Amino acid sequence: MIEVQISLNSIDKVKSFVNAITQFDFDFDLISGRYVIDAKSIMGIFSLDLSKPIDLKIHAEENEDEVMEVIKPYLV
Repeated sequence: MIEVQISLNSIDKVKSFVNAITQFDFDFDLISGRYVIDAKSIMGIFSLDLSKPIDLKIHAEENEDEVMEVIKPYLV
């Protein structure tokens, strides 16, 4: 499992982020305060406070380098 902080401070960033991670079969969770949201859910992401960085938990057993390369533009 990988934990990083990301920034999704625009609508375009949210759309491109969701499109980028949906290619992977494992789970991605966004954690903001006490809320845990499926990171592949655009509606779920918009329910969070996007003005500050969000914790991303990646439940990956393999392809970790590939995942990090895909999410690199969103890292804080």
